[in-house]
Amino acid sequence: MVEQLPQDVIARLRALDSAITPELAQASWTLLTPFHEKLGYTAPQIVRDLRYGEHARHRLDVHAGGEPSGGSTDDHGAPVFVFVHGGGFVRGDKHQPGSPAYDLVGAWAVRHGWVGVNMTYRYAPEVQWPAGAEDVAAAVAWLRGNVAGYGGDPDRIVVAGNSAGAVHVADFVAGHGGDLAGIRGAALISGIYTARPAAPGAPSHPYYGDAASDPATASLPCLVESHVPLLFAVAERDPERFQTAAAEAVAAWAARHGTVPNLVWIEGHNHMSAIGSLGVDEAALGVPLARFVERHTGLFGLGRSHDRD
Repeated sequence: MVEQLPQDVIARLRALDSAITPELAQASWTLLTPFHEKLGYTAPQIVRDLRYGEHARHRLDVHAGGEPSGGSTDDHGAPVFVFVHGGGFVRGDKHQPGSPAYDLVGAWAVRHGWVGVNMTYRYAPEVQWPAGAEDVAAAVAWLRGNVAGYGGDPDRIVVAGNSAGAVHVADFVAGHGGDLAGIRGAALISGIYTARPAAPGAPSHPYYGDAASDPATASLPCLVESHVPLLFAVAERDPERFQTAAAEAVAAWAARHGTVPNLVWIEGHNHMSAIGSLGVDEAALGVPLARFVERHTGLFGLGRSHDRD
């Protein structure tokens, strides 16, 4: 049976102001946390703060179902699901002690028989575009060399990101980060994939700086040409700019391929609760996301591109 939240909880999530604020985050997690505590939001094994680079924020956690196996690609380890958190390019983390955020993603992956990975990355304004894509690429490179020791298959990696994390994943897939070997799919949840012209008189964007309106910072033109299978998602209560970004992705994809992309509308959820729905409200995002991962990491039929599922 697919886990679903009670309708009164969905109604309360829908009633929250959609603006991305600390109050929205607090209210959303207050509603969701009891359900994650009941389900359990930690994998049997979590190895924290593995270093994938030199910077202090070049860290990732590996979530697995048991002791490290020492497996290899010869015995076809499990698919690897990598999650890149959001935070407006300037904050956020892969793990918040005492909260399901974002250990729940690793636990969700392990329940599906995969290895889960939560990573963090450098913040703006210390770094600027395309540093996020470079960090995703560095984490993926580390996983190619090391994830077999945790039971994962380095040739079957799916990378997912939410909000700023979706932007970093999109830029990585668009070719701004590095090698895409082993990447079997990318899930882009509540991201923006076009250039961002600043309003007159507005301060420079902390991540894009003076390049905010430069078409080179837009990932969408490359995404529609990518051989990597993609899933786009937007929450019902995402603010308007994210709805517009999803519509732009649909239009660009249709213009290039004559069809719509794999797009999930995360019913009942907001910008903060969309990822929090995994496990406890599976019909919203978890079911289509798991189907996407399974389809593109199966040992048979690898390498297909532009499948809608």
